[in-house]
Amino acid sequence: MKRLRYMVDHGAFKGWITEGGAAVELRRMALNEVVQMYDHSLAVMLGAHYFLWGGAIQFFGTKRHHDKWLKITEDYGIKGCFAMTELGHGSNVRGIETITTYDPNAGEFIINTPCESAQKYWIGGAAKHATHTVVFSQLHINGKDEGVHAFIVQIRDEEGNVSPNIRIADCGHKIGLNGVDNGRIWFDNVRIPRENLLNSVADVSPDGQYLSAIKDPVQRFAAFLAPLTSGRVNIAVSSIYISKVGLATALRYSLSRRAFSLAANEPEVLLLDYPSHQRRLLPLLAKTYAMSFAGNYLKSIYVKRSPETNKNIHVVSSALKATLTWHNMRTLQECREACGGQGLKTENRVGHLKGEYDVQSTFEGDNNVLMQQVSKALFGEYIATQKQNRPFKGLWLEHMNGPSPVIPAQLTSSILRSSQIQTDIFYLRERDLLNRFVAEVSAHQKQGRNKEYAFSLSYQLAEDLGRAFADKAILLTSIEAEANVPAGPLKDVLALLRTLYALVILEEDASFLRYGYLSVENSAVVRQEVIKLCSEVRPHTLALVSSFGIPDAFLSPIAFDWIDANSWSSVQQ
Repeated sequence: MKRLRYMVDHGAFKGWITEGGAAVELRRMALNEVVQMYDHSLAVMLGAHYFLWGGAIQFFGTKRHHDKWLKITEDYGIKGCFAMTELGHGSNVRGIETITTYDPNAGEFIINTPCESAQKYWIGGAAKHATHTVVFSQLHINGKDEGVHAFIVQIRDEEGNVSPNIRIADCGHKIGLNGVDNGRIWFDNVRIPRENLLNSVADVSPDGQYLSAIKDPVQRFAAFLAPLTSGRVNIAVSSIYISKVGLATALRYSLSRRAFSLAANEPEVLLLDYPSHQRRLLPLLAKTYAMSFAGNYLKSIYVKRSPETNKNIHVVSSALKATLTWHNMRTLQECREACGGQGLKTENRVGHLKGEYDVQSTFEGDNNVLMQQVSKALFGEYIATQKQNRPFKGLWLEHMNGPSPVIPAQLTSSILRSSQIQTDIFYLRERDLLNRFVAEVSAHQKQGRNKEYAFSLSYQLAEDLGRAFADKAILLTSIEAEANVPAGPLKDVLALLRTLYALVILEEDASFLRYGYLSVENSAVVRQEVIKLCSEVRPHTLALVSSFGIPDAFLSPIAFDWIDANSWSSVQQ
């Protein structure tokens, strides 16, 4: 909180809410990414206030809310939080149990927590500091449930005293993010003015009539969730910056730490000169570069969003949020182990960051659920093209309109390094998995099962398809980024990294062998090529991690002179 107040006092958030446009949004994201590298708790606290509370007022509210709340939010005159998740409902927002009714005589809404599973849970900022929250609740009007709506509620006064008919408790100590006061909230028939309904999607008249231009409750619910995409975008991109911190630390350490000699009377060998150490870390470096390009692409389409592109952005952001955060946790674990005992020290950051960023796998959307949403969206697009007799368009699915790619029967080093071959085999996997997924879901439906049940039974193909879509998106954005670089050494190194990324995916994902996209013989060729590529990336390692541009102070002692950092003089200091 002291750090957040310091940033507010120094104008760090000036224009964050009251100004608009792509440049402002990109500046916001850039600052958020840097803060994430410094202190995740600080980033989550400012995210809860500015992105979630502030974003809810912006997107769900109308002029009356903007005039009253936006400027004071930007100036941190109030402290906002975002009360959506409940003890009994996380990913399934539509099922939340908090209930709001309307009293036309008083012109007030009444918000109530009807059971223990309806308590608001994991609400960042709520346990100690927040003065206001946006509450998501079922709205019951004239005995009819109109679905989930959002309301502004004051939960503390300026002195920090909890408001009447509200109970708040801390969620307790966590494996990370303990600089965030995650709280639980109960509402005991709390009354708020009618004007506190955030009414950009729906409203209630003074006499208690429900009003909305969107008659379909499913579409209305989707309109409420659309603004949450910004959170997934921020999480996806920030997770890659943390992977960069881990890799910059572990790889710098491996370029100065030695272990064992390979022959008598010879010096010990640098860790990164062992092929096994290269194989552990350099594919993760290549993936991080590829995913960094994908993250930049995601930001670029998000800040240029329109109603026509929102659905595609939801699919891409869901796929990348899951894939990039999973990659981050795997990367941090490998980096921790690659640093040996030094990886356990909190001051060396890598192990500590694991606990801090584990939460990204489940907040703002459980990764497994998000990947299933990706596959469902691809299913929907497939069915739409069939029903409307039109070609595929968007989500890089245009390849489905042509013939299936043909992969050479015998792969060689030069063939595997071709971006066209890499693209073709990624297309082949996605195409086949989408066809299989549609066929399996349709078969379940023909047996009388509803679509949701059919999806749940086809979860294995759904997971494979979601992964195929994400990997394809990352490869294509990498190729595009590479294409924008003029011919020369930099372009050559980027091509090396892109090829290493693509081939590691071929090696790691069992679906290439399971469904026959790669023969056993060609799989062995891929494996040998990965080893060769690692040795070719090795001479560029220091330049590659230095180009991340991470300030030295954001890294750790073992990234530099780790002997001096552990000397007796450092103990005395």
